[in-house]
Amino acid sequence: MKTDGSIKAIYSPKTELKLRRPLVGPKIPAGFPSPAADYVEGSLDLNEYLIAHPASTFFVRVDGHSMVKAGIFPDDILVVDRSLEPVSGKIVVAIYDGELTVKRLKIERGKYWLIPESDDYEPICVHKDTDFQVWGVVCWVIHKV
Repeated sequence: MKTDGSIKAIYSPKTELKLRRPLVGPKIPAGFPSPAADYVEGSLDLNEYLIAHPASTFFVRVDGHSMVKAGIFPDDILVVDRSLEPVSGKIVVAIYDGELTVKRLKIERGKYWLIPESDDYEPICVHKDTDFQVWGVVCWVIHKV
């Protein structure tokens, strides 16, 4: 069975490092820019913004194309929080059959499914005798544009 969407690498955040950068605001329009809104709103520390629970947060780098319709592409970095409850509909990092994978979790009538976000892959029904454990819930996707 083709599962793709595997995890290439795992990283832990260095939250003791504070790196504040200017936050330009209030918000920038995606249409025509407003020359009147030319000021800095404050500063932003990406650790504080992206990591709600430092002790239970880790990063993973994605390998594969099974989640492209969810905006997750190869080499993207996912911010994953182990303290969040893995409820149906959330994107999770899980161990399935001995491999780490990223998929959308579906819980239906007591059955667990790992749902890819690509037409090239089939949903995976997690059977009771399968090695399966949710490692955490994906909170953020970081990728270059």
